[in-house]
Amino acid sequence: MSSTGEKPGRGRYVCVKCGQVVILDDHTDTLPPCPRCNGTQYRP
Repeated sequence: MSSTGEKPGRGRYVCVKCGQVVILDDHTDTLPPCPRCNGTQYRP
């Protein structure tokens, strides 16, 4: 599980609250709050 503000690496992350997918293109990208529901917890 990853949270907003973390840098978990490249990949696809799914919001635990609503299922919105966020894709990080670079290992230095930081997880944003969910663009749909403002959730802060993601799963790979």
